[in-house]
Amino acid sequence: MNGHSNQMNAAQRLAGVRDIIATTERIAGRPAGSAALIAISKMHPAEAITSLIEAGQRLFGENRVQEAQGKWPALREAHPDIALHLVGQLQSNKAEDAVALFDAIHSVDRSSLVTALGHAMDKLGKRPDCFIQVNIGAEAQKGGCAIADLPGLLAEARTANLPIAGLMCVPPADVEAAPYFALLDKLARDHGLEGRSMGMSGDFETAIMLGATHVRIGTALFGTRTTA
Repeated sequence: MNGHSNQMNAAQRLAGVRDIIATTERIAGRPAGSAALIAISKMHPAEAITSLIEAGQRLFGENRVQEAQGKWPALREAHPDIALHLVGQLQSNKAEDAVALFDAIHSVDRSSLVTALGHAMDKLGKRPDCFIQVNIGAEAQKGGCAIADLPGLLAEARTANLPIAGLMCVPPADVEAAPYFALLDKLARDHGLEGRSMGMSGDFETAIMLGATHVRIGTALFGTRTTA
């Protein structure tokens, strides 16, 4: 009985988030489906993920290569149409593992990682989409390249033949996110990039109004994580 109720909850949560996305796209005058929903499944077990897959979700995001390696090979074998995105920080020494496992990488933020990803893609003959992560709030503790360094890093990424899909950001916590989303949108426009990976459970409507093409949603889909 509990399993069935969890399934219903997953389906209801997914339908609710999709409705909000669709409504916000309409209000923003954007085409339906122009903001892709990435379900952030970090720290969630395969059963919770399966409930969302059964409810129709096919695009998922993970923060760590190692955690994804433990969960996703079996899930992808069972559901070959799944797309998996890496949204967390990536160490250069995990670049090859990331290229092997993921369909897109949202956290390209430094020269050494560009080089490592270029080598890994050449070696594996697989080229996942890449988003350059920008440290949009200039926060010392956060990943992402400085805004001033973006043109140089983009040039390096293109030289390394990384498929650049767009830009990604995580705005500072506890302040209005809109100016940071607007800035990422402007940077993407200035550099002729299509993708804007921005917006999470608390602010994804604002992100869609300001041009997000990918929103990264965990809590609103999976509920609050319980810590052991």
